Amino acid sequence: MEEIEFIINGEFIELIGLLKVMGIAQTGGHAKMIVEDEKVLRNGKLEVRKRAKLVSGDVIEVGREVRIVLK
Repeated sequence: MEEIEFIINGEFIELIGLLKVMGIAQTGGHAKMIVEDEKVLRNGKLEVRKRAKLVSGDVIEVGREVRIVLK
């Protein structure tokens, strides 16, 4: 699986925001559907909270692996 690092400038990024900026979801509504359809893993466990606050060190899996890194 492809792994990508995503650098955040603040303390966190919300899950649906990450899905949009990574191009995994085309819109906010699409991002919510991806989460509702239980297609997102956070650190190896199912994540169903649309606005989950992702922090440095988190690994999100949804077709590809995204590692969150604090700048």
